[in-house]
Amino acid sequence: MKSLKANGHQLADPAFQLTVLRTEVAETLHLPLFHEKLRGAGLFPLRPVAPAVLQINVGKMCNQVCRHCHVDAGPDRQEIMTRETMQLCLDALAQTDIPTVDLTGGAPEMNPNFRWLVEELRKLGRKVLVRCNLTIIVANKKYYDLPEFFRRHGVEVVSSLPFYSAAKTDRQRGDGVFDDSIKALKMLNAVGYGQPDSGLVLNLVYNPAGAFLPGAQKGLQDQFKRVLLKDFGIVFNELFAITNLPVSRYLDYLIESKNYAGYLEKLVTAFNPVAAAGVMCRTTISVGWDGGLYDCDFNQMLDLTVASPVRHIRDFDAATLGQRAIVVNQHCYGCTAGSGSSCGGAVV
Repeated sequence: MKSLKANGHQLADPAFQLTVLRTEVAETLHLPLFHEKLRGAGLFPLRPVAPAVLQINVGKMCNQVCRHCHVDAGPDRQEIMTRETMQLCLDALAQTDIPTVDLTGGAPEMNPNFRWLVEELRKLGRKVLVRCNLTIIVANKKYYDLPEFFRRHGVEVVSSLPFYSAAKTDRQRGDGVFDDSIKALKMLNAVGYGQPDSGLVLNLVYNPAGAFLPGAQKGLQDQFKRVLLKDFGIVFNELFAITNLPVSRYLDYLIESKNYAGYLEKLVTAFNPVAAAGVMCRTTISVGWDGGLYDCDFNQMLDLTVASPVRHIRDFDAATLGQRAIVVNQHCYGCTAGSGSSCGGAVV
């Protein structure tokens, strides 16, 4: 199959991506559609439980252009959440007891109102996670104080590090990314992150660099901890192993590398009903940069809005959202394969 670009379609066209996924699974590969798998496991329609996380994408601007990025983020992206929309998020949170807010991007720190939002969220007493790509910390002197800012506000830092070697990391995220990531991790360690009894949580995220599923999360964590401490003196709390979903740039990579069919078959074959019962969309509400509501960040990138009368954060109503059926499609196989995958790593 030709790449999405070679077929004359924009890589970021969600409707085209969904057409490719559904057509290939159902017609070419003769694999069951995801909702059929859920039905067989007694899980369709998939329903939410009490929300535990409000995940907010504050914009698609990023200082990196990673080959696996499902957001298609980069320095040229102009989609940025305004302070007005952030205030709507704060107003919605004030109506609920959702304990955790997960800030993501792009590089969320590049939003000009990022620090204000963190401060306001902490005033509401919510736990704040920031998905930091690490290199942003050393990209420009205006970001050098981010570790101290995070420390001062008790922010939990979740950082992407594809591997503990330069070759694999740079192949996925760009030349020099590994060295800059190590510098940033040392800066975070220096203010207490990842250190025993500091209370400052530093977690790492591992995504496979190729067309395969991640290995056992505990084993990967042990390897990362051993090598990063030995080679660089770096410590961290946990490692999250996250499966790459066939969305945006990673979907294009699969097609261009002729790994698409094989990867989808791997995901479908590895479907785990136990993981399906614990998928993150059941406890998460995702907010797009423009305030639109989604069941998860991946649905957000595919323009699959929530199946609810409440579709924007300005109209937020937890009770109404709690009655919805979660929107699923073929990419959802990525979250239910093997040990499962979520923004917090393996599910089982």
